[in-house]
Amino acid sequence: MEIMNDQLSAHAIVTRHFSVTAEDVFDAWLNTSMIGRFMFGPEVRDEKVVSLTADPKIGGAFSFIVNRNEEEIDHTGEYLEISRPLRLSFTWAVRQDAADHSEIVIDIIPSPTGAELTLTQKMPANWEHFIKSAEESWTKMLDELNKIL
Repeated sequence: MEIMNDQLSAHAIVTRHFSVTAEDVFDAWLNTSMIGRFMFGPEVRDEKVVSLTADPKIGGAFSFIVNRNEEEIDHTGEYLEISRPLRLSFTWAVRQDAADHSEIVIDIIPSPTGAELTLTQKMPANWEHFIKSAEESWTKMLDELNKIL
């Protein structure tokens, strides 16, 4: 189920090879303790994790709250597709800007040497200027995930 796909025309795309199984890579995205190590927190940027909650089922929601620059930021979303270990998609927004959400699609292709992950962030057209910054952020997170796995 892709929501408002026609309106999410700005795409940031990052690909990374992992030398672990597709299942290991996939599972990290649904495990809040892993998320707290590769998506958020001091290893990734200057911030402190406040709380990470997730209900990893289709229609289930998540809330990842961090404290960055003395400000509490709540990253929220809803799981749209969970097809372990090949595809995961969810909406992605900061609670303060929830009207302006994007959609994250994670495709994982198993390979003889591990797994190839492609992350696509589909954003509203008016976020075109944010593509490079989004790709840099996701690259940093995938590098961190690669170190952990």
